[in-house]
Amino acid sequence: MDDATLAGLENDNMCAWLRVSCGQVSGSLVQTDGGVTAFGTGLPIPLFNQVVVTDHDATNAGMTAAIRALQSRGSSFYLVLRRGIDDRFGPLAADLGLTFEEGVLPGMAMHPNRAGPGAPEGHEIRRITDAAGLDDHIRTLADGFEIPDPIVRPWIGEELWRRDGCAVYVGYTDGRPVTTGFGIRTGRTIGVYNIATVATARRHGYGAAMTARVVADGAADGCDVAILQASEMGRPIYERLGFRTVIGRDVYRG
Repeated sequence: MDDATLAGLENDNMCAWLRVSCGQVSGSLVQTDGGVTAFGTGLPIPLFNQVVVTDHDATNAGMTAAIRALQSRGSSFYLVLRRGIDDRFGPLAADLGLTFEEGVLPGMAMHPNRAGPGAPEGHEIRRITDAAGLDDHIRTLADGFEIPDPIVRPWIGEELWRRDGCAVYVGYTDGRPVTTGFGIRTGRTIGVYNIATVATARRHGYGAAMTARVVADGAADGCDVAILQASEMGRPIYERLGFRTVIGRDVYRG
């Protein structure tokens, strides 16, 4: 499968993740106009408010409408533009007052999926099925990402594990929750999200094991493509698992 096809699957899955996550938050906005979608939760973290191009025929009018919609809500947000596909919107973003962020956000994919490392000794990864497990996921995710719990909690919601195509995970070491993961299926694609490890438990391979578990469960459900968005710091870890960069994104902050 070529990189262009994988990049399309990656973008579709990312948008599904944003749509599901925004659906957890009371008063959130999901607005599509002219091939551009605004995902706005109103939470004070730009990651939780994004503008994404969702159609190859996206228009300047659609981009302007999406940016204006999130600007009017008052929370900071990100506009993410795929390099080589959405570049034409960069000057418009600047004209509308957005600030370019240095660096590139890698969109990564693996096809076909391959087995990754199992859980290290003494570490157990559980797919959660109840409110107590979801609370462990929320608290550990907030700690790992260093985001206040009251911001993470509405983003995750109260019944995320019940959502169609969604799987929520917590990794435990000696009974203590230390790492998290989340998977969402769209067709043949499993998307990997919420990979976070608390500071005191890092450098033990827990994040890699969690990523591999999400991918393996997706494969068991019929997915032969896995995708994720990586930081530059995390990219080498995912490359060792078999992922490769299929698209880069420029990020503008509003």
